[in-house]
Amino acid sequence: MKDERSGWPTTSRTDDNIATVDKMVKEDRNMMSRLTADTLSIWKTVVLQILREDLKKRKLCSRFVLHALTQEQTDKRVATCHNLLNMINGDKNFLDKVIIGDESWCFTYDPKTKHQSSEWVGEHSPQPKKLRFQKSKVTKMLIVFFDSQGIVHKEFVQEGCTVNAEYYKGVLDHLISRI
Repeated sequence: MKDERSGWPTTSRTDDNIATVDKMVKEDRNMMSRLTADTLSIWKTVVLQILREDLKKRKLCSRFVLHALTQEQTDKRVATCHNLLNMINGDKNFLDKVIIGDESWCFTYDPKTKHQSSEWVGEHSPQPKKLRFQKSKVTKMLIVFFDSQGIVHKEFVQEGCTVNAEYYKGVLDHLISRI
């Protein structure tokens, strides 16, 4: 004999519940199955069955995009790409003359693997212990410039320095002296 619970119907996957869940999904596509189950006084698993099997629904997460371009911005990017292609077609060594810069935050630690930290010990000495590696909370910014051959110039931003136009002018002066 089944245990009956007050307020919970014994057969909850009915046409009425299916229609109600369908209506709720159409009104709010972000609805949560737990709230729907509480609203209809049915099990969450039954709501999920209705959604997946009866209504043929599936829940997908949105994909984040950095930004949406206007038509004008898209046209400018296409024009710039065409100009670059024309320059490349005009000068086969064009890409050898391009220098690209980037910056990245780096953790300041000197990691050692288990193998690198191995050591010779006596016959009855206990096995050396290697603590699990953890990243340092201290970070430094690395600014690097490279071309088709590799890194042209790199430098770490010193602690306490603010990276602004004046700082970058100094970095670019260092880069120009290296070229």
